[in-house]
Amino acid sequence: MSVRLSTSVLWLILGLPLVGAQQDDDSSGPAQSSQDKSESTARASEMSSSKDTRIDLSPPADDQKKHPLSGAAVSDVEDEASDVQEMHPWDPHKAAKDVEVGDFYFKKKNYRAALERYKDALIYKPNDALAQFRLAECLNKTGNSSEAVTHYQEYLKILPQGPFAADAQKALEKLRAKSAAENSTK
Repeated sequence: MSVRLSTSVLWLILGLPLVGAQQDDDSSGPAQSSQDKSESTARASEMSSSKDTRIDLSPPADDQKKHPLSGAAVSDVEDEASDVQEMHPWDPHKAAKDVEVGDFYFKKKNYRAALERYKDALIYKPNDALAQFRLAECLNKTGNSSEAVTHYQEYLKILPQGPFAADAQKALEKLRAKSAAENSTK
């Protein structure tokens, strides 16, 4: 009995998975193939050439009747967007690097290159006192005294007691005296 029991148990153990596997294969045959066809159709619709799946962005045929003032609303939004000025990110690290490179050019007496780097620094950090002062120095060296006065004054607005405040005051006095002398001769 124990041999029969073990054989039947063995048969059940070995037989059940085979019977179950056959049932899965038999029942999944047509259903699996239809599922495979639908998946391949879905993949085929996702895959495209450049011409096959262009998205139509044109308005519906009756859109003007349903939304008569939509064109005016769009143009109003576009007009508001035109008020936005060009924006630059605030980047104090880039401004500091521009000042550093400007100082290099200034020491080499390449004032035009230094001038451009100081202007770049002010783009990325508009209220940079050091860049304002160095820009004023460059403008003074290149003979553009009216702009130099403006930037010296900007420096003094930002740092009235700053490390270069005395130098800025002296330069302003010289430039004002120079412009007064030029105006009196004219």
